[in-house]
Amino acid sequence: MATNRREFLKSVGIAGTAALGSQLGASAASAQAANGSSIKMVRTEVLDIGYEEHGEPDAMPVILLHGFPYDVRSFDGVVPPLVQAGYRILVPYLRGYGPTLLRDADAPRMAEQAAIAQDLIDFADALAIEQFTVAGFDWGNRAACIAAILNPERIWAQVAIGGYSVQNTLAPARPAPAALEAMLWYQWYFNTKRGVEGLSSNRHDIIRHLWNTWSPEWTYSDEDYQRSAPSFENPDFVDMVIHSYRHRHVNAPGEERFLEIERELAQRPRITVPAIVLRAADSGFGAPSADPVGDEARFSNLIARRIVTGAGHDLPAHRPDAVVDALLELL
Repeated sequence: MATNRREFLKSVGIAGTAALGSQLGASAASAQAANGSSIKMVRTEVLDIGYEEHGEPDAMPVILLHGFPYDVRSFDGVVPPLVQAGYRILVPYLRGYGPTLLRDADAPRMAEQAAIAQDLIDFADALAIEQFTVAGFDWGNRAACIAAILNPERIWAQVAIGGYSVQNTLAPARPAPAALEAMLWYQWYFNTKRGVEGLSSNRHDIIRHLWNTWSPEWTYSDEDYQRSAPSFENPDFVDMVIHSYRHRHVNAPGEERFLEIERELAQRPRITVPAIVLRAADSGFGAPSADPVGDEARFSNLIARRIVTGAGHDLPAHRPDAVVDALLELL
């Protein structure tokens, strides 16, 4: 198991690229991902972000954002049709995943919702992208939702996989029905010392259990999992995950630079950019409501809302065609 930044970079084949210091820029040296794609690196003020890029560099950009506990491989089926349609596709690894690392080795490892949204804007800035379309699920959808709220002029359109995903991190939520509380066991687990130890030593067992339970109708192979597994060996992974789930339950402080933003997000503002909401019919969190009123209340420019059959929580991997169709409709 990679235990520090240098060992991890060597393990994923990019030692000497992300560690190039001031030499690292938007056209950094690349390495090979598990699927043979080229991993590029770009530097922001806070992060060295690893990403994969496909299509012509001057085409309209589309950014695809994964969630927990997944990585960029969730979008492997989404990328080729979009490239064929003439778009530039960028698939970054979120903070704490794959080759993406905080630049400051001594900085606290934090992953509150406002931070991952800012990472998205910083990523676009570092690549000199003025405006882009975005699709994301889980953490990635939360980042996209918040970016669309705070920087609507930057977001051409959004595919919100899972719907509105902005949280009130200032006040604890009221207890939910027992069945839902049980589904969220991992969040309560990560708020304990035992959860930290468990994620540190048994991360792949935990992640595979979540994959199985969140997408109970989906079958994947050991080889499928191994293509993503290196992303979870990032030396910041455990700390980032633990902070994310503690901060959202008001059990850990956030970054001071986001205090005002979190206050704004606590009001759960509406999203005004053109959006399509996709919800998974076979999610382990339960079947989505057929009533669109909740999504209509949160997205003021809702183009469509679709319940996608044959898909669990990792919807882009299960039904890439549904994501592609939504993006092409918006574009």
